[in-house]
Amino acid sequence: MVGTREAGSGERSDYSELRSNVSFLGHLLGDTIAAANGPEFLDLVEKIRRLSKSARAGGEDAAHAELLAVLRALDNQQLVPVARAFSQFLNLANIADQHHTVSRQMDPLFSASRNLSGNFEALLEEGVPAESIVDAVAALRIDLVLTAHPTEIMRRTLIHKQTEIGRCLSQLELGGLTRREQEQLHTRLRELIAQIWYGDDFRTERPSPVDEAKWGFAVVEDSLWRAVPEYMRRLDAALQECCGSRLPLEAAPVTFGSWMGSDRDGNPNVTAEVTSEVLWLSRWQAIQLYLQDVTRLVEELSMTVCVPALAEAADGSHEPYRAVLRRLREQLKGDLQTIEAALAGASPDSASLLTREDLWQPLSLCYHSLQACGMQVIADGALLDLLRRVRCFGVHLLRHDIRQDSARHTEALSELTTWLGLGDYAAWDEDARCAFLRQELASRRPLVPPRWTPSEAVAEVLATFAVVARQPREALGAYVISMARQASDVLAVHLLLREAGCPFDLPVVPLFETLDDLSRAREVVTALLADPWYRGHIQGQLMVMIGYSDSAKDAGVLAAAWAQYRAQEELLAVCAASDVRLTLFHGRGGTIGRGGAPAQAALLSQPPGSLEQGLRVTEQGEMIRTKLGWTSLAVKTLALYTSAICRANLQTPPTPRQEWRDLMEQLAAGSCTEYRRVIREEPDFIAYFRYATPEQELAGLPLGSRPARRRGGGGIESLRAIPWIFAWSQNRLMLPAWLGAGAALRQALDAGHAARLREMAAGWPFFATRLSMLEMVYAKADAGLSAHYDACLVPQELHWLGQSLRSALQRDADTVLEISGGETLLADSPWIRESIQLRNIYTDPLNVLQAELLQRQRREPQGVLEQAIMVTFAGIAAGMRNTG
Repeated sequence: MVGTREAGSGERSDYSELRSNVSFLGHLLGDTIAAANGPEFLDLVEKIRRLSKSARAGGEDAAHAELLAVLRALDNQQLVPVARAFSQFLNLANIADQHHTVSRQMDPLFSASRNLSGNFEALLEEGVPAESIVDAVAALRIDLVLTAHPTEIMRRTLIHKQTEIGRCLSQLELGGLTRREQEQLHTRLRELIAQIWYGDDFRTERPSPVDEAKWGFAVVEDSLWRAVPEYMRRLDAALQECCGSRLPLEAAPVTFGSWMGSDRDGNPNVTAEVTSEVLWLSRWQAIQLYLQDVTRLVEELSMTVCVPALAEAADGSHEPYRAVLRRLREQLKGDLQTIEAALAGASPDSASLLTREDLWQPLSLCYHSLQACGMQVIADGALLDLLRRVRCFGVHLLRHDIRQDSARHTEALSELTTWLGLGDYAAWDEDARCAFLRQELASRRPLVPPRWTPSEAVAEVLATFAVVARQPREALGAYVISMARQASDVLAVHLLLREAGCPFDLPVVPLFETLDDLSRAREVVTALLADPWYRGHIQGQLMVMIGYSDSAKDAGVLAAAWAQYRAQEELLAVCAASDVRLTLFHGRGGTIGRGGAPAQAALLSQPPGSLEQGLRVTEQGEMIRTKLGWTSLAVKTLALYTSAICRANLQTPPTPRQEWRDLMEQLAAGSCTEYRRVIREEPDFIAYFRYATPEQELAGLPLGSRPARRRGGGGIESLRAIPWIFAWSQNRLMLPAWLGAGAALRQALDAGHAARLREMAAGWPFFATRLSMLEMVYAKADAGLSAHYDACLVPQELHWLGQSLRSALQRDADTVLEISGGETLLADSPWIRESIQLRNIYTDPLNVLQAELLQRQRREPQGVLEQAIMVTFAGIAAGMRNTG
């Protein structure tokens, strides 16, 4: 069966190639399992798969009972390999799915060009002038901020192997391969799958923040370094084709930031020393990549004809391009030595290191010389790609944000003012705090005395500001204040930056996270803009971050989404009235419960004007792999972002009518009330949550450098949003992604608002996207599996709560279908529905097995059970896709 996969053969429907690849990889995995564990074991795995398929297809009680019996009968030696078999199949299915989105059958990398050209052509047909499109592209600012992921389980070596499998699939679909070439690719795939099966899937120790940062650098090296110039080429081609214009040489529509190794909010492992090391490593990685590219150009640019300026720079060398580039290569090598010395503990003079302009000047000189001497085709090759990398990545690779909780700044100032005899800053009201901060910001004398010895916690905060002050401005993105609740939280950071001697203005970004914070965002920003010192300091530019995770955890997805939408509208209006340009920074996650949605739908459903200053958004763990992990995927993602932003800025999204807003207010209030009734007011809820989900086990696994909780205590409020979502997705109830929303929609239907709800779904992208995302959640949730977890793990006296929640799930799904007029969930997305159904056959056994394993582990903990549980975590997350 393995050899039946032919390259480029036969007619295919849109999805037949995907199904073929899934089947092909599945057979290779089966062959590997049989060779490693014996044919009897493969027969056992196949029996479990058949029973799962039968139970899912017809809801057969007998098949489900037999499936449960077989899984319960597994001995300890069988637990991990059975779980791995299903988990690895789901990983391979995901690889095939990712490959499909960029395959030749779907017009692969060319799909990025098609998306861009098609979007520009559609705008032209809608009456948008070509000049406006050119201006929109010139103003384009896409800043993707890579963040670590507390539920990212997969090792980097495994990610590399999966990427290589995707590359082999791409090779196989090329036309004209010889039989020998096909066989070589088949052999390579067998080898990679065997490497995965015989290897270790997971880390045995929790990664450090430096490890996480290195993972982020690897994404740049393996994917983004090639993706950025490829995306720029396709954007340039689309612009030329549709508008007769070219991208300027200096264009930098996309940049990348990072929180890895610099996000200290609730993570005591991220210290000032760690951040300093990560900043050096980031620069080291950039120089390494530039050195490779410059070395290649030295080998290739052997031309002798040049303009006088280049001849002068090359000191009259016969091969002027090589002469200039060799000198640059030596400078890069020198920088590497300097950075390595710094990493070894030395204190080098960072001012001697190359700047972005130092890189740009000789490369652009070579480019313009080639261009002027009739060698445009050479200029537009690898040299142009390198120039575009310089504009995007600079010499620091990524711009690193610093993030810290506002309470840590308050603690530092409280300790300082108390020592100075001024009183306790923490005890002052907002007016007193702001008055003090304004006075100090206006003063020329330092506030922090040299004789003061702060506590260890405060010393760490001050050390972080000192690290910031030592960096070049280009190394940093912004200083983000989590749990920002008042104007003094922002002014405090400006004061601490000044006290550290920071020589440049760094954007200080308040992050509004909870429902209350979002509702008060306008008030806080209004107060800041009324302050003369602050207005003068920001020079007409402001960045504000909108938190999606904590607001959804606080109030439920529907109330949070509306609060985020209103906060953006209000902030845009406040800033416009003060002639301040507002950049909105979106703290989205991959899951629906954390603000996730398909990129284009998410962007086009935002308030009018929200993308005028560009897009700044977090990309996290699994979503980095899914959207940016392969070069072709990254090109497609950047093209989608570009198309959506240009469309949103050129064809303003519809402003919701007042009656829609009024009904949305009712829906938000009703959904929040219902959500909090369950989460906060139901006395049995926390106990049920801890029994029914693997939240306790999740916290003990080596998944990420950041603790699962912000602080001590076992309540929901201290649990971070990501493990909160992850735990509910594992038991398939998906509670945070739907609770409250359907109940509010049902109230509106019962009140006679059916026509208005359908009108909103048809005419308002924001509301349509909410309904679409709810359908996705309902399709992925499974009441039967949730009930199985309850039967295995939850005490009898709490079963009523699980039954109540599952009844609500079914009612809510019916409610959304009533509004949409559909008979089945995802009726207008047949492939997504089919994909979920396919994965369920392999995910269901993992869920059933996980519940059994958790039951055994809670009775009598064993190492083999913990390992098997971790495998099920990874497998279920792979099957559910955007749930980690």
